[in-house]
Amino acid sequence: MLKIGITGGIGSGKSTMCNILKNLGVPVFTSDEVGRDLLNNDNYLKEQVKKTFDSDMYTSTGSLDRERMAKLVFNNPEELTKLNTLVHPRVKAEFDSWCKKNEKRAYVVKEAAILFETGQYQDLDKVITVFCPRDIRIERVKKRDGVSVEQIQGRMLNQINDEERNQLADFIILNDGKEELLPQVMELHELFLNEDTKTKSLF
Repeated sequence: MLKIGITGGIGSGKSTMCNILKNLGVPVFTSDEVGRDLLNNDNYLKEQVKKTFDSDMYTSTGSLDRERMAKLVFNNPEELTKLNTLVHPRVKAEFDSWCKKNEKRAYVVKEAAILFETGQYQDLDKVITVFCPRDIRIERVKKRDGVSVEQIQGRMLNQINDEERNQLADFIILNDGKEELLPQVMELHELFLNEDTKTKSLF
């Protein structure tokens, strides 16, 4: 089984690509969703967050106060690093367990916004970057999230730049609205299916 990573800047279209793969029957592990779930439901992680930050980071119902946490970490790299240091080992453990459940599949996908930044890519066989020019991404996120350009640019500062991400990736998918996405995804899908077959033939 191949482990494939998918990453990209905010608004690049990672989720769109992953939805195509899901429709093709490929198991997709969405790191950000798992991380959010763990922050709300993993008692050990919740206690670590309270110790590291503040017990008031959680509401009376036991859910993370996402707005308060966002204000704290998005413009403070040190605080964001603290949060990532707590969350990502737990996400990794969930991913490892999930992979065991899907070990008979040709390949699985791990989607993560900060795959390179956190070192998660080192546990994967190949990494795909979904690339889209910065100005188009900003417009997409403005429409999608209803946030200001300044807020979007602040989020972008927490990710490596496009050039570095593209250099680190094994494959680049262009999703600028001009180049068709589906043929690019299908080409990689067939490649990974064939690579898994080649690997099996060695035994």
